[in-house]
Amino acid sequence: MTPRPNPLPQLYRWRTNLLQAPLFFLLTALFGSLALLVSLTDRRGNLQHRIARLWARAGLWVSGAKLTVLGQENLRRHPVAVYASNHTSYMDTPVVFASLPMQFRILAKKELWPIPFIGWYLNRSGQIPIDTANTRATHSSLGLGVKALRAGTPLFVFPEGSRTPDGHLKPFFSGAAYLAIRAQVPLVPIALSGVYHLLPMRASHFYPCPLTLSVGEPIETAGMTLRQTDELTARLRAAIEGLGSPPAASSAAPEPVVFQI
Repeated sequence: MTPRPNPLPQLYRWRTNLLQAPLFFLLTALFGSLALLVSLTDRRGNLQHRIARLWARAGLWVSGAKLTVLGQENLRRHPVAVYASNHTSYMDTPVVFASLPMQFRILAKKELWPIPFIGWYLNRSGQIPIDTANTRATHSSLGLGVKALRAGTPLFVFPEGSRTPDGHLKPFFSGAAYLAIRAQVPLVPIALSGVYHLLPMRASHFYPCPLTLSVGEPIETAGMTLRQTDELTARLRAAIEGLGSPPAASSAAPEPVVFQI
């Protein structure tokens, strides 16, 4: 993976300022308005989710990055699961929405809800806000997540809670493991690679580069209890860390399932 240049060449800065950023915000306003309009009749959020996926794919196209999904078969092995990924960039959410083929809902920081268009979509499409500064509110939100899982809706979580400042994994909150154990559904590790270089924290210009979303083997939680939450969280972190490492070359290794946008 080619690291993001520092400083970023002027070509990338001018291209972002004059073309990519205005077009990305225009698409966000367009698809956000469309999602808001259909929310008047789409109470379950399914059509709004499809619109969000179109926005995500369009946003990635604008960024100039190429996305490859590895292990896509692991996204279809269970009708309901908790999907958890490292959090590297402002563009993580578009990558996730563009890649995951099923209807799902996300647990996201409540600070996103006041943001125009994005917050409107989150509020009206059934996403679940998390207030990490308030233990009681967090517990209530996790309860809503368990209810959604038991009703048959997959969930997506960033266990780190916020973006990494340096590209390395931060400590994990236990929410993803808690949800999976309480609902007795698998926990599926996902690793994002390259997205940090595309648009890291505190950056405002795109650096188009190859992106990879790698999906690992689901971790079964049947029979686990809440006493094993920390153990499961550690397993999840190790799995995501392993997925983000370059695989060892092996002539006997099977060809990965690859999906490109």
